[in-house]
Amino acid sequence: MSELKVNSIKGTGASTAAITIDSSSGGFSGNITNRQGKNLIVNGEMIIAQRNTSSTSTGYQTVDRFEFLTNTVDEAPTQAQVDVASGTTPYTLGFRKALKITNGNQTGGAGAADAIYVRYRPEAQDIASSGWNYTSTSSFITLSFWVKSSVAQNFFGYIDTSDGTQKMYPFETGSLSADTWTKVTKTIPGHADLTFNLDNGQAFGINWVQFMGTDYTANSATVDTWKAQSDTERMPDNTSTWYTTNDATFEITGVQLEVGSVATDFEHQCYQYHLYRCYRYYVQRGFEVLMGNKSGTNGFPRINYPVVMRDTASVFIQRNGNNHEMRNQNDGSSLTGISTYNQYDYGFASRGGGSHNIIYASTYYADAEL
Repeated sequence: MSELKVNSIKGTGASTAAITIDSSSGGFSGNITNRQGKNLIVNGEMIIAQRNTSSTSTGYQTVDRFEFLTNTVDEAPTQAQVDVASGTTPYTLGFRKALKITNGNQTGGAGAADAIYVRYRPEAQDIASSGWNYTSTSSFITLSFWVKSSVAQNFFGYIDTSDGTQKMYPFETGSLSADTWTKVTKTIPGHADLTFNLDNGQAFGINWVQFMGTDYTANSATVDTWKAQSDTERMPDNTSTWYTTNDATFEITGVQLEVGSVATDFEHQCYQYHLYRCYRYYVQRGFEVLMGNKSGTNGFPRINYPVVMRDTASVFIQRNGNNHEMRNQNDGSSLTGISTYNQYDYGFASRGGGSHNIIYASTYYADAEL
């Protein structure tokens, strides 16, 4: 009878063993790369856009969980959820949507205080409990994404932390060819100064920078290494070609953040899975409710969110563009002046007029974003 005795099994080009065997007990552990829930990014394939599909405003306006920010621009850029063209890679890998930034006409040139960038912020507890031994330089977390620019150049970005000793980790895409999708992978080591609290606050921000002026940059900043936090030295000086090109575009999709030193295949999930993960941070839904009466005041009982939200949400209701309005489902009349009260992370209730034992309808908007 033949017997094979080994301590581990590793691929010829791999840095980590696929299977590690305990020499005493014979038990083993596997480095499973297709594990469920490995991606710490919510909506990384840009498939959910509850608010709008296009906007010239900043903040959370289109693709859920991805925030768009600018400073002192001459003309507002446009953020939009767009289709990934068929026949391209990443389309052939299952990606159908992307976040696209279209530059405005920056007639004043590249100013020192100018900035355009996309930001993603997970909850601190998701990093703290991810399994990444983030204070060890031999433990890694890997960021990967697909990116495309209409202008051929190198782009920078950076990770910033806010719990404990604040740190930054600048990175770059490398030189991109115009109008060509490129996959970028960054393997990020731990650092002794890193701290992530076990709470629902922000602590780890990922920033993809289309342009930042010299108020925020310095060539003394080194990419792919942790550094002290500095708002004036976030990354090396930026090339201004994209920023000074009217209607230049920047697209991103397939964002994945996972524990380990290897960028594994993207974790595709069904639409419903992504939607309910996004609901933790933002929900807008139509609803109907039977108006009641409590202590002489008409109102409706608590409306429960589809999931428990990250924190107590900021809520308002709206009908036909009018805030604090509902429709009387009996006669079609409008009820105005509805105010929300008793807001929770799991729902809200309202008071303010109407007739009890009548069904009213409206849409609520609940925001608990970071």
